[in-house]
Amino acid sequence: MTDSPTELSLYEKPRRRIVPALALGFVVLLVGAGVGWAASTVLTPAKDVLDSTAFTFVEVVDGEVGSSINLNTVAEWTPVPVGSNQASGTVTSVAIAAGDEAKQGSILYTVNLRPVVVAQGSIPAFRSLELWTEGADVKQLQAMLSDLGFYEWTPDGEFDYATYWAVRAWQESLGLERDGVVQSGDLVFVPSLPSRLALDTDVVKRGASLGGGEAVVKGLLPSPTFEIPVTESQSSLMPNGTRVEITNGDAVWEAVVVDRETSESGETTIVLAGADDSVICGDECSTIPVTGQTLLSSRIVTVETVSGLVVPSAALLSGADGTISVIDSEAVAHDVTVVTSARGMSVIEGVPAGTRVRVPASGE
Repeated sequence: MTDSPTELSLYEKPRRRIVPALALGFVVLLVGAGVGWAASTVLTPAKDVLDSTAFTFVEVVDGEVGSSINLNTVAEWTPVPVGSNQASGTVTSVAIAAGDEAKQGSILYTVNLRPVVVAQGSIPAFRSLELWTEGADVKQLQAMLSDLGFYEWTPDGEFDYATYWAVRAWQESLGLERDGVVQSGDLVFVPSLPSRLALDTDVVKRGASLGGGEAVVKGLLPSPTFEIPVTESQSSLMPNGTRVEITNGDAVWEAVVVDRETSESGETTIVLAGADDSVICGDECSTIPVTGQTLLSSRIVTVETVSGLVVPSAALLSGADGTISVIDSEAVAHDVTVVTSARGMSVIEGVPAGTRVRVPASGE
């Protein structure tokens, strides 16, 4: 008997529903398995590398260890008053610039076209010097005239005829009237010559009026001061004796830390000096401007560079008895001497180059 179309469709309909249901169930199982794997992968902690590798090995190699920091050094000249003007009138010219070296008889400036000359002496000019005047200031005048070649005798402080004729010759060299009288404003005595001098340019300038008595001549110390502004933590790295390399153009000057100063506001300044009491800038101090502050790049050597066999400092193992050792790849300890350490590295003695040592030394 042949099935009718109606009977066939009724018979196959349930079977067609079973196949999609089975497929859906299989997909659900796959998704569930995937979610389970992902969850187990994400939620399970990663294996700690340190648990599996407590240490590693490095070779002892040739190298060098040192440490330094780079900061600016402030160089500054410190002028000190050394001479006063006694001339009255108008400044008609200025003959020296700040920092110029002056010697016996150098012209500093002119007042009413009359030269004002510098001479060496501890007694300041305070009066006119003329025939038969006596005193220490006369002796200072005679010393200047002698250095200039106008006076041939030993200075004795007596303004005699020999001094008179020497003064006339000196006046002629300056283009002055040869009257043999040294006016009080003609000379400015300073303690030492030759010396680098500077004028107070607020007082001595072309067109300015002078009345006498102004402290206008300043002397510069043999060298500028050299200081490094630092923080408290930086200061702790620079004990006295720390070496500093100061760069000025192509020149490199050696200095050492000699002191530190703290201002009322708490700012710390490191004071530098030349090694063995030498002048930091040597014969090149004239390259430092005499006005204002000059910033110079500097390298502060906190740990001197040492060459030798180098290992990480973590490879060093300290014993209770104070010995220091390294552990090789065979777990054998070797006593070593630490020459220097800086920035996590150490120069050691006691093992040959190429030895593989454990890092960190305490790893198990």
